[in-house]
Amino acid sequence: MQQGLLLVNLGSPASPETADVKSYLREFLSDQNVIEMPRAVWQPILRGIILPMRSWRSATFYKHSWTKSGSPLIAYTQIITDQVQELLPKWNVKMAMTYGQPDIVETLQQMQSDGCDNVILLPLFPQYTQSSTKSIIDQAEKSGVNLTTIKRFYQEPTYQKILAEKIQAEWDADDYDELFFSYHSIPTAMVKHGDPYQKECEQTTAGVSKLLKISNDQIKTVYQSKFGPLPWLKPYLKNALMQAVQLGKRNILIVTPSFVADCLETIEEDNVQNYQTFKATGGDKFKIVPPMNSDAKFSQFLADLAVRNVQSEVS
Repeated sequence: MQQGLLLVNLGSPASPETADVKSYLREFLSDQNVIEMPRAVWQPILRGIILPMRSWRSATFYKHSWTKSGSPLIAYTQIITDQVQELLPKWNVKMAMTYGQPDIVETLQQMQSDGCDNVILLPLFPQYTQSSTKSIIDQAEKSGVNLTTIKRFYQEPTYQKILAEKIQAEWDADDYDELFFSYHSIPTAMVKHGDPYQKECEQTTAGVSKLLKISNDQIKTVYQSKFGPLPWLKPYLKNALMQAVQLGKRNILIVTPSFVADCLETIEEDNVQNYQTFKATGGDKFKIVPPMNSDAKFSQFLADLAVRNVQSEVS
């Protein structure tokens, strides 16, 4: 029998065309781990208002970020998967997406058919939250495959060291006033109901900051990618950027630790929309630390993490 490893990321539309984006958003926003509102209330709003208004607009953003290899998130996740497979030649390493293709359940069942008696499930989200990690686990458990799940890795010293090295290299390459750790936001109601995400984000900032040669008073934790009218975790990145400029801090470096691969949020939201807001407010230097993407050190970390979890299962 063979050991399996499934790396799971969020997903992407099959294409940047409006119909495919609409189909993707319908699946994503119908997940009750993402939108907790009762289905009977939410589905008419989603199908009657949100999808008709949002799909074409989101499609224009996807078209801006689409590459010759397709979706950047899918392309980078495939590169990471290939790198890890090369590092673990005796394993069966695959990738899947929470929404869209490749499907989690289908991929796991195929891995089982190929001879995997156990699969390590590794969501590519450093911090655990209901709206990302739990959705992956819920889907994976429907496969009937024997799983070993790694729910988080933000606390791993090697991960924090890799992230710190990437940040420090960018910080040293120019002159910045502040460093923003910008995490994908979630509704505050989820945190009140016990979701550990905010705490884990704050612990990520604290742990990585200890490894940086940057003053703590120059480091700020913020949140981005808010959706809908309800309150989400603050401070919001866009507001923090405008406030920084007002305080005379016009040179900002941003790192996005909740994203391990470039995606719509890093490419379009940050490098276009938030950049434009920052410049329009009077900002000067604006730079995003690239996510892990194809970083060989990160792929080695994932491979080592998977092996260690097999060994801990055996012991």
